[in-house]
Amino acid sequence: MRGFSELIDRLVLTPSRNGKLRLLKDYFAETPDPDRGYALAALTDGLDIPAIKPALLRTLAVERIDEVLFTYSYDYIGDLAETVSLIWPENEALASSDPLRLSQIVVTLMNASRIDAPRQFAAILDQLDAPGRYAVIKLVTGGLRIGVSSGLAKQALTDFGGKDVIEIEELWHGLKIPYMELFAWLEGRAEKPQNAAQALFRPVMLANPVQEGDLDLLLPSDFRAEWKWDGIRVQVSSEGGVRRMYSRSGDEISGTFPDILDAINFKAVIDGELLVGTPPDHVGTFSDLQQRLNRKSVSPKLMAQYPAFVRCYDLLMEDGKDLRTLGFDERRTRLERLVATLDATRFDLSPQLSYEDWDQLDRMRQQPTHPIIEGVMLKQKDSPYLPGRRKGPWFKWKRDPYTIDAVLMYAQRGHGKRSSFYSDYTFGVWQEQEGIRQLVPVGKAYFGFSDEELAQIDKYVRDNTIERFGPVRSIKATEAEGLVFEVAFEGLSRSTRHKSGVAMRFPRISRLRWDKPAGEADTLENLEALLG
Repeated sequence: MRGFSELIDRLVLTPSRNGKLRLLKDYFAETPDPDRGYALAALTDGLDIPAIKPALLRTLAVERIDEVLFTYSYDYIGDLAETVSLIWPENEALASSDPLRLSQIVVTLMNASRIDAPRQFAAILDQLDAPGRYAVIKLVTGGLRIGVSSGLAKQALTDFGGKDVIEIEELWHGLKIPYMELFAWLEGRAEKPQNAAQALFRPVMLANPVQEGDLDLLLPSDFRAEWKWDGIRVQVSSEGGVRRMYSRSGDEISGTFPDILDAINFKAVIDGELLVGTPPDHVGTFSDLQQRLNRKSVSPKLMAQYPAFVRCYDLLMEDGKDLRTLGFDERRTRLERLVATLDATRFDLSPQLSYEDWDQLDRMRQQPTHPIIEGVMLKQKDSPYLPGRRKGPWFKWKRDPYTIDAVLMYAQRGHGKRSSFYSDYTFGVWQEQEGIRQLVPVGKAYFGFSDEELAQIDKYVRDNTIERFGPVRSIKATEAEGLVFEVAFEGLSRSTRHKSGVAMRFPRISRLRWDKPAGEADTLENLEALLG
């Protein structure tokens, strides 16, 4: 367990991607089976320990610690796992016993009943030091926010074993925790695992953003253009009677979208965009789509209210034949034939745009036909389907972002290396009702600023706090006093879940407006005008 806790600690404090890759590679090389396999599962969100929930942590903590002391500590630290790990009473007698292995902890808790889990988890915390407690709490609650994505972990496996990351991606969903056969292959002790699973994920082809001068080197006639829709990229796979749907990163999301899986009547792998609505006439906002995302199950009422469908972009496999080596135009022709046979309420075809030159396409990009369109995609007509982000074949040309000036209203402590800073910000704009002007929240952001600016904002938050709500602080914000952010965002939609009635897509801080009085920030009326 010590090795895993040291890994987590060092990953949190290592900002660079290459640095994280080296740490992961070294850990896989130095850690025996099955510990490294369980660590890999934790890093890629593959562990599920349902008996341990965050609420249980607080209950266990206040059984051993004065509740007032715990509350003050949690308020100061701002992270539940870090608070519990630091304040948990040390048990020197137990801590000096044989050290626990990561695999031992995971297996114990995975097999624990809901009744027995609290006792067993407390016993485990008693045998660990503070870093070990922090690591195991993060592991079992699925809260490993340490800057390691599943893609980065797979790249570390590639570096460790000298294999192609595409091979690992294509094997991934046929492997079982703790990945013993995978590590045996990576170390050259066994043959490549034979993947007998059906409907596996195929690594997706990604586009590069259009940079200045890129289009000067390209012929418009060599590229096909489509709208870039504001949904999520998915892959629908149906083989051997097995039907699955994956996110762009390869996470299976089949259980959340039974309405789409029930409509599959083909043997193929389709690449497309997941949207909600009734095609072709109605496409819902990303806020509508969020009502369906990240759910383990979905009710008939929710499916009826937010019906999901896939706007099809590409065809990777058909009737057992791999089409990825074919040119885009040929794959598109096959896709058109297939989509014509499918349930039109669940699958439709992404239309291609007719244009003569880049200037005409640029005008279309800036004035799309639907508010849910983010821009256009450019795909070379002869390009094979090449996994990863390769420069040249595919480009994304997004609309210029919107910007508004908003006022900081609330701040919350961050996580990991930012847990000592107020780095998550809620901002608002002015609304006037019955002659009274007040701020209403319109969004949250936690990136877009430098470390130096973070320190400046953190000091401002501490100096201008007027109320505290646990780890959240309410900040002084009047027309005369307040910190103004210039906020950039990709799109806007109406939302009944927000007091302001609007929801932003991908908001981020583009600059700090120390020079601007808070009373001159934007109004809700200005924001609503962007909805058209």
